[in-house]
Amino acid sequence: MSYHNPVLLKESVDGLDIEGDEVLVDVTFGGGGHSKEILKRLGEKGRLFAFDQDEDAAANVVEDNRFELVKQNFRYLKNYLRFYGVKEVDGVLADLGVSSHQFDESTRGFSIRFEGPLDMRMNQGSDLTAEKIVNEYEEEELVRILKEYGEVNNARQLAEAIIYQRELGRISSTNELVEIVEKMVPGKVRNKFLAQVFQALRIEVNDELGALKDMLEQSCEVLKKGGRLSVITYHSLEDRLVKNFIKKGNFDGELEKDFYGNPKLKFKQITRKPILPTKEEILNNNRARSAKLRIAEKI
Repeated sequence: MSYHNPVLLKESVDGLDIEGDEVLVDVTFGGGGHSKEILKRLGEKGRLFAFDQDEDAAANVVEDNRFELVKQNFRYLKNYLRFYGVKEVDGVLADLGVSSHQFDESTRGFSIRFEGPLDMRMNQGSDLTAEKIVNEYEEEELVRILKEYGEVNNARQLAEAIIYQRELGRISSTNELVEIVEKMVPGKVRNKFLAQVFQALRIEVNDELGALKDMLEQSCEVLKKGGRLSVITYHSLEDRLVKNFIKKGNFDGELEKDFYGNPKLKFKQITRKPILPTKEEILNNNRARSAKLRIAEKI
């Protein structure tokens, strides 16, 4: 099995509007699919910087003198570009969420399909794991995470069930958590409900929404005027942040205006509505089913 089958590959790279010797950034390197496509289109003097905090991604490094892999969270985009002497770039591409490799590797604990440790760390050097959250967070914190990040309706009852179970013994595997959650949900929506719970924990473990906000704000700072931002999201929480930032210049969705009443916009929308994968792509790559691509140009 391949490390990761890139979603909306042509559409997302097309969105960067590559013309030749630009400086570009792929903030979610993963299996390198998007980076390889960018390099095909990039001129001989162009440069591509790719970010990935997952140690496993380093196995996919591209042997190309125009390419540099930065083994860091993309929330440090600006600092590491400066480290390499880069102040401005022509385009930033992001393919958010969890890679197929991370889902399919049972020892990472991302999937409801396999028994594994309750880990869920994208950066394996991080201290916070899903096991620590499930066993040590207070009830109110568990409720908040399940509501905000998983949009779980019965978050309170589920948090109480987790706390009851952990008092009998530490919850340490994905299967143990699945057994607790299954008792709280009708069978016909089992998989969706489990996915929501696992998503909530994963977002908290990796501070995904905080990191996304940092990356979007810094992408605006490092992009040249006319530079492109191409972002693929996989759930409503991510998409809402990206949509608001592109359309309104902030994450709240409220349009800010200057002293003269002019909108304080940072981007021009290239795509008024998100680009969705074709039925054929979804058939060939199930991970694409919830993908949305938004493209914008720095004003």
